[in-house]
Amino acid sequence: MSATLFAVQTLNGLQLGILLFLIAAGLTLVFGVMDFINLAHGVQYMLGAYLAVAGYAITGTFWGAMLIALVGALVVGLLLEALIFRHLYDRDHLDQVLATFGVILFLNEAVKVIWGAAPLTLPMPDLLSGSIEIMDGLLYPVYRIALIVAGLAVAALLYVLVSKTRAGMLVRAGATNAPMVSALGVDIRRLFMLVFGFGTMLAGFAGILAAPILVVEPGMGDNLLILAFVVIVIGGIGSIRGAFLAALIVGLVDTLGRGFATDIAKLLLSPSAANDVGPAIASMLIYILMAGVLFFRPTGLFPVRGG
Repeated sequence: MSATLFAVQTLNGLQLGILLFLIAAGLTLVFGVMDFINLAHGVQYMLGAYLAVAGYAITGTFWGAMLIALVGALVVGLLLEALIFRHLYDRDHLDQVLATFGVILFLNEAVKVIWGAAPLTLPMPDLLSGSIEIMDGLLYPVYRIALIVAGLAVAALLYVLVSKTRAGMLVRAGATNAPMVSALGVDIRRLFMLVFGFGTMLAGFAGILAAPILVVEPGMGDNLLILAFVVIVIGGIGSIRGAFLAALIVGLVDTLGRGFATDIAKLLLSPSAANDVGPAIASMLIYILMAGVLFFRPTGLFPVRGG
């Protein structure tokens, strides 16, 4: 286990954690404020990536593609909220799960019809191409560092918006007791719409950032959605601080586990057994972590009342 490999895997874990935070932040607000289970949140990540590819075809620049994709993700999210999701707010969770799963199937097929099933790519901006030397013998892509920095900047902005503004106060109050907020004269439906739209834009932003380093393909958000649910369970439903810290924890545990579980297993087992056991354990680590958190802290490590 070299220091260079450990540093690379740590940076990769932070990168995954940032993407998870951008998805989980909107998801935890939607779930915490609206008590609405939106399984289709992952397709907003996918749509952000596809809209960025389409925006690049129109503008020829990454930054123009980002602007188009952000606006497009917000518009699509608000349309889905107006046409489908707002009619499910007063339904039970099973209805919400079934309806939003149907939205996943529809949108996954829709992108195949519009863009085809073949994987697509988004060119990396020239400004952020190349690598920089982090330590002796370690070159790391500038774009991946920029992704981490962008995610941290968004986290700081969200902290200010949620903690220091009136709108954030209403969101925090809604996450704690939505009926009381409505009884005090706040248009809770409008608050729901704004929270939902902002959440979908954050997920779309994650898709935009991921597009230059991952392939853009149908269903690309499904696995990350599962990880995002793990994040909000560990962090605490409705807590932005919890989503941020838990996303970093999950990203690091998942990445470092997959990178070093086999090597650690070889300390206790034969090489052949370690090669079988290591990957299996690595794939379970975050779920073991979630189970432990649920056992000892059912409300999460950083519940909303503490955020």
